[in-house]
Amino acid sequence: METKGRIIVALDVDSLEKAKPLVESLAPYVDCFKVGLELLTAVGAPIVIDFIHTLGGRVFLDGKFDDIPNTVGKASKVVAGFGVKLFNVHASAGKKSIEAAVANRGDSGVLGVTVLTSIDEEECISIFGARPNIKVLKFSRMLFKAGANGIICSPQELQFLGTQPELDGLSKMTPGIRPLWAALNDQKRIMTPAEAIEAGATAVIIGRPITNPPEEIGSPVDAVKKITEEIASVL
Repeated sequence: METKGRIIVALDVDSLEKAKPLVESLAPYVDCFKVGLELLTAVGAPIVIDFIHTLGGRVFLDGKFDDIPNTVGKASKVVAGFGVKLFNVHASAGKKSIEAAVANRGDSGVLGVTVLTSIDEEECISIFGARPNIKVLKFSRMLFKAGANGIICSPQELQFLGTQPELDGLSKMTPGIRPLWAALNDQKRIMTPAEAIEAGATAVIIGRPITNPPEEIGSPVDAVKKITEEIASVL
């Protein structure tokens, strides 16, 4: 996989006007754009997806479907019909819901969200009754059996998952990526881009360090070029 294919930009903005310069400038340097709840709620999925496609970008629709199998299956069919590269489902929805997404994915890839990177160990135990690495492993095994294409997990779980040969067929996408020059913000379980790739990440999902980099770094293009160089150094 080329270095470009290793970077997914989280497009965390609330309007097409704010998204346009980011997509236009970054599309040549990244694999695709993750469109999350903020922009989906503000504008609507069909409009956002068509807008990004028109500007030459590809879309990872981060809707985190978490519902009964019938609802997840129907939503997945609709999203796949938009021609997105990727969309995701919460593993906590259960195996049947994941299978419904997979059955209706068309040419899109299905990713399973495991444990959010904003959740630390104490909170994970409170919510799921287990530490993050244990719960992520259980979710990952279920997602693999259900036919998902990959998982979304914290970079902290990558090495542990890499010791599980039955999961080799799953792509591993990880948010919680912060270059040394970026602020931590609300992320808890983090790594640098190079560390994540070395630990086994297929691709890294990066938002604010690229879309709103520190002034001393320069523009979003300057930021993504620095991250590309960092990843290339360990490939």
